[in-house]
Amino acid sequence: MKMAHLPQSLYSTTARPEFLPYPVNSGHGSRKLTWNRFPVTVRCASTESLTSLTQNGAAEIELKYVVSQHGWGVRRLNKEDEDEIRRVSLVQAEAFHIPLALFNDFFFLFFQAEVLSGLLYKLKNSPPDRYACLVAEQTNETETFSSSNVVGVVDVTAQTENSVLRHFPGVDEYLYVSGLAVSKAQRRKKMASTLLKACDVLCYLWGFKLLALRAYEDDAAARNLYSNAGYNVVAADPPWTSSWIGRKRRVLMTKRIS
Repeated sequence: MKMAHLPQSLYSTTARPEFLPYPVNSGHGSRKLTWNRFPVTVRCASTESLTSLTQNGAAEIELKYVVSQHGWGVRRLNKEDEDEIRRVSLVQAEAFHIPLALFNDFFFLFFQAEVLSGLLYKLKNSPPDRYACLVAEQTNETETFSSSNVVGVVDVTAQTENSVLRHFPGVDEYLYVSGLAVSKAQRRKKMASTLLKACDVLCYLWGFKLLALRAYEDDAAARNLYSNAGYNVVAADPPWTSSWIGRKRRVLMTKRIS
């Protein structure tokens, strides 16, 4: 696949979705995670400057956010910041955990640990231009990033799943959008739309032509969000899958990037 001629630091870093054990800490009294590959510098492109970046060379331009709109800025997760990683796992766990009548707090902690473990694995092992964890925060005048400011997150992963590609002859891979989560207090403030816009930008920068995601068929709010962002339904799970206990039918939605 032909890539846009952008510096390596603009590329993100795919990994399998299974949750695996935590990476070992660095020891010697330090809590810093032992990342051995792909140190990250936040150098991202805003929507307003994409054309100039690709035409004039992005190596000399360092920008804070991938996208900045509606009062939100979206940037890449700083994988050297353990507190920020834990904050991201909390935002996703709160969004996707299903409350239980008994021992809910215990099961929530277990679920968050699984989310954190999966995130750590992907950050450590994903190759360049195949995976990105994007985080959203309120834009302000300061240049200092704080984990407490992160209130939204989305994952973007390069995939080659045949169940998607069979609908698009000639396309050999695509970017899969997943884990879109927004803190409860910040919902209905266009943050999710801003995160989806950042996925569009990343798709353009990496040279992909197709974005894909899945939503529950009966989740009208999510489907409206994705439709408004330019996604269209192209397929659905077989009808009999909804009869499985604990399984809801999903639809596949895709978006072309020109």
